[in-house]
Amino acid sequence: MSKSYDLETRTLEFAKEIINLCKKIKQDAINCKLINQLVAASGSVGANYREGNEKLSKKDFIYRLKITRKECEENTYWLELIKEANLKLSEEINIIIKESKELRNIFTSIIEKTK
Repeated sequence: MSKSYDLETRTLEFAKEIINLCKKIKQDAINCKLINQLVAASGSVGANYREGNEKLSKKDFIYRLKITRKECEENTYWLELIKEANLKLSEEINIIIKESKELRNIFTSIIEKTK
């Protein structure tokens, strides 16, 4: 996954990586529940970031970025569960977990600098 400095593009690519990963996962009862949660959370990262960019105020911007940051943390959680259920994909999942954590750190930094 190449690193973009444009966070709208980077969060979109993050969600696409999640979708591509989910296409590789065996469709069983456990994975289907995990995939549904993960896809929703991954899309929320970019959606909330974009919404934050259309801020009505500084307070609104910070609020949206805090939600975005929480969604990154949620992605990490679901990815860890999917990794447990699909050990053969561990290496690929670890790369996406790293990106989720990096995005969370970026949003944390933006929030701190904006306060």
